[in-house]
Amino acid sequence: MGANNGKLYGSEGKGSSSISSDISSSTDHTPTKAPKNATPSEGLESSTRTLRTPSPGLRSSSLSSPALSSNGHDSNSTSSSSSAAASETVAVVHPQPGGRGRPFKGHSPTDLLPDGILLQIFSHLSTNQLCRSARVCRRWYNLAWDPRLWRSVRLAGELLHADRALRVLTQRLCQDTPNVCLTLETVVASGCKRLTDRGLHTLAQCCPELRRLEVAGCYNVSNEAVFEVVSRCPNLEHLDLSGCSKVTCISLMEEASLQLPSSLPPPHGQRISIRYLDLSDCSSLEDEGLRVIAAHCPRLTHLYLRRCARLSDEALRQLALHCPSVRELSLSDCRLLGDFGLREVARLEGCLRYLSVAHCARVTDVGVRYVARYCPKLRYLNARGCEGLTDHGLGHLARGCPKLRSLDAGKCPLVSDGGLEQLALGCADLRRVSLRACESVTGRGLRALAANCRQLRLLNVQECEVSPEALRFVRRHCRRCVIEHTNPAFY
Repeated sequence: MGANNGKLYGSEGKGSSSISSDISSSTDHTPTKAPKNATPSEGLESSTRTLRTPSPGLRSSSLSSPALSSNGHDSNSTSSSSSAAASETVAVVHPQPGGRGRPFKGHSPTDLLPDGILLQIFSHLSTNQLCRSARVCRRWYNLAWDPRLWRSVRLAGELLHADRALRVLTQRLCQDTPNVCLTLETVVASGCKRLTDRGLHTLAQCCPELRRLEVAGCYNVSNEAVFEVVSRCPNLEHLDLSGCSKVTCISLMEEASLQLPSSLPPPHGQRISIRYLDLSDCSSLEDEGLRVIAAHCPRLTHLYLRRCARLSDEALRQLALHCPSVRELSLSDCRLLGDFGLREVARLEGCLRYLSVAHCARVTDVGVRYVARYCPKLRYLNARGCEGLTDHGLGHLARGCPKLRSLDAGKCPLVSDGGLEQLALGCADLRRVSLRACESVTGRGLRALAANCRQLRLLNVQECEVSPEALRFVRRHCRRCVIEHTNPAFY
């Protein structure tokens, strides 16, 4: 059947089940006829492959999830449906189009394509685009729901009823294997503020092969739902809970895990395989919660704790004790952390490649010395806003971290040309350096960087008293370097 045969039937073909579910208060779910001139590409330009909430100007037409207006038509069809989409969103998994409709006399070029080519094309479509494609004809319906196309689901939109969308999609994907979906490995619902524990319970029960889950900004998600996911999805490796303010702990033992002695890890069968964990902006996370997380997630390699303001140095001691393989660690804006915490971080030794302690005012040269001494493979250090960092700290980095590629020492008023000269001699492979608002930096330090770090790609000297001649010297010696500055005399 050609792609132009867009007629939808009220009943399904033999052997298929009708699954349609609204995600709002709308009650009209009767399938209607699609426009006669519908083409396979209709509606594809109105959606974007994105993990974030669409801008207000695109909200009525951007459908990064299976979203339709409540009357079953494309939300771009009329102005009235556009306004309806702004107030309520409906997700529908449509029944299989009827099989004995009168075929269109002409043939669409897509009719000549073999199934393998169409599957390859469909593999580049987003979640909502696949759902729309399934409405075109019987052939497209069967191809659009091929399990190989559903390894990932991506939802977006503040108004989207994500719980119902996940329920509908998992029900459809579980048709061939009742009660379980063995193909779905990635679910991205970041920015879906209406997602709750109910939606994650659905995922945990139906998708045991889940490997990646991103629910950033879903502030209704709590510890109970996270417990269900990590308990039922043993292969989960990537978990993004940033902005989930109700999450305070991740474990396989619920409340009992909090009673474990700090020196004893949980039994082997009660450990989690997560490697990437983002808990940024989890404002309720405290030292005890991080201790439990570290004890249950010994395989962690990437951990982000930005703006977790309740964490102290004791939390980092537990992290270093239980998670020796951490390669990337972000502690930006954790204002209770200081030099003692960096001493514990230094126990990660050869594994640590990325470290951010931006705006940790208690960090000084002492903590940087520990890191430089025991983490020789460090590639990235963000110490922006650490006002206790001086030229002595840069000297420790120059001697202990020769492989350093990126350094942000912006808003460190005690960093001057002397520290930059040491850094240039010891870290010749530097690619990115930010010295924004470093009042003591002048042209002498920049000349040393340019003369010794020929691979420099980015230099930020905004709000620094640097002469145009020094900036021209950098440009001559590092031709591929982008210079960010606030000197109107340099062009």
